Amino acid sequence: MKINFRYSLFSLVGCLVLSSVMAQVDTTHRIPDTARQHPDTSRRKLVLYAPLYLDSAFDASGNYRYDKNFPKFINPGLEFYEGVQMALDTLQSEHVTLDVQVFDTRSSARSLQQMLDSTSLQDAGLIIGLVDNARELRQMAAAAAKNNIPFIDANYPNDAGITNNPNLVILNSTLRTHCEGIYRYLQRNYPLKQLVYFRRRGAQEDRLRSYFADIDKTTAGVPLKIKYVTLDDNFDAAALASNLDSSQQTVCIAGSLEEGFGYRLCALLAQLGKSYRTTLIGMPTWDNYDWAKPECAGEEIIYSTPFYINLSDTLVKVITQSFKTRFYSRPSDMVFRGYECTYRFAKLLLLRGSALSGSIGERKFKVFNDFEILPVFLNRKTMTLDYFENKKLYFIHRLDGNITGVD
Repeated sequence: MKINFRYSLFSLVGCLVLSSVMAQVDTTHRIPDTARQHPDTSRRKLVLYAPLYLDSAFDASGNYRYDKNFPKFINPGLEFYEGVQMALDTLQSEHVTLDVQVFDTRSSARSLQQMLDSTSLQDAGLIIGLVDNARELRQMAAAAAKNNIPFIDANYPNDAGITNNPNLVILNSTLRTHCEGIYRYLQRNYPLKQLVYFRRRGAQEDRLRSYFADIDKTTAGVPLKIKYVTLDDNFDAAALASNLDSSQQTVCIAGSLEEGFGYRLCALLAQLGKSYRTTLIGMPTWDNYDWAKPECAGEEIIYSTPFYINLSDTLVKVITQSFKTRFYSRPSDMVFRGYECTYRFAKLLLLRGSALSGSIGERKFKVFNDFEILPVFLNRKTMTLDYFENKKLYFIHRLDGNITGVD
């Protein structure tokens, strides 16, 4: 394998030490026998964009700016890239031929738009982007549409108003998709239970409420009987208890993404646990919360996520052990995301070549998750394909901070 560095080697001091991070990487591999059996065997090119912050981490002389500290804002991009590198190592062991270019979207030398306007996308067969804002997503999606290249949005859970772009693939499911999934989950598991939707006032909460209202009107099954309750900012246990039934289980839905609201709702329901039996359905952002807080003890929490890492999985164990050995640390979700995106879609690129766009949703080369990549038609009258989105959701059950089940 040949790697050409354009930036100095980056080392992480402390819990994580990342090697071979650069603004642009050219990686050469050999083609596996399975790829040679496909009629389209020309060399394939993958382009990755990620926020590595290399110019922020190093001064003009190549010295690391933060001594023995490691700023949190650098974490996601570098950990994602480490997962990418692990996937490339795996592909190399499979004797794959693949050209890979990696660009630092936080480079001070060139803007993201300048990178996209350069020749970097010439002859590319696939784009993978770690995106953290709507502007970046629109820029990358526009470049993908202009060059007719499939673009995997690995992280940003929003369509940023993009329409009529069948090259865009959103892996981190949108909020509307989560609402649809939660509604169907309730239909399957709690159709006859008392359902109470607790929310706070706010524009985002209005949008969440509108999603549920739309789903209620268009569902193919029997509509749910949900009681909608708007709470004051300083709501107390009595405000919740007045909407609960001590004679039966009540399924409570948290209709807000605000972290403080979620914790308060959970803590007060746990406080009422001796008199009322409740289950709390949360939002996808809850995957990042600390549910081991003592005030939440005893409350069953369920939330949706498109990414679930099973710690008993063999590959997960291998990656985890590799991190412990090399970096004296546990891999974050971003490491697994980088590995999964790179390996799965690189294999599809090698298999399908220039026909990848029409095969992007194939359920081949599963790594950790069962993606269900489906076309999205925002305007049902025109039926214009606006983008592709991962519609597969896992429902995580937590009790006292521990995962007790996955649906």
